[in-house]
Amino acid sequence: MTVADFIASLQREAGDAGRGPPPVDRWNPPDCGNSFIEILRDGTWRHEGVRMTRESLVRLFASILRKDEDGITWLVTPVEKVRVTVEDAPFLAVRADREGAGKDQIIAFTTNMGDVAALGPDHPLRVELNDGEPRPYVLVRGRLEARVLRAPFYELVDWAQEEDTLEGPRLGVWSSGVFFPVGPVGAHLQ
Repeated sequence: MTVADFIASLQREAGDAGRGPPPVDRWNPPDCGNSFIEILRDGTWRHEGVRMTRESLVRLFASILRKDEDGITWLVTPVEKVRVTVEDAPFLAVRADREGAGKDQIIAFTTNMGDVAALGPDHPLRVELNDGEPRPYVLVRGRLEARVLRAPFYELVDWAQEEDTLEGPRLGVWSSGVFFPVGPVGAHLQ
């Protein structure tokens, strides 16, 4: 199975028939201020402090998110852009799937908003430590990341193998021909 076929099958499962998000990176509308929308660390969207419960509206807004080089996240349309506050990452990686094994495998994440990102050069994984606990993120699109939830991260740890890196031996996963460290050998990752 090719990477494109693998991603297409996961997008169909997620309810996105391959449409993809609008080209917000090409739009340059004027700044219209604050949207009073915030995305909490747990993935909850709130407007003026009230939880947004219409999933279709949240997914629509998620499709027009953009994070600029200065770190500001926006809701962008061709005619206006408004600021959005993001506590951690705008998306959550709720599922991990893999095709193949070892150095030839492809690992893909599905987000809570239905985006699918195949781990690789265009969608790298990074793992930060927060009080000694790993906090993994995958780049979804543009500069927007998804925080990888515990269950999909445990799957990565199960798929991990030891490799020598410039930083010494590391546990990590291969995907799309790239090795992504998840932690040092012998680290408690679960």
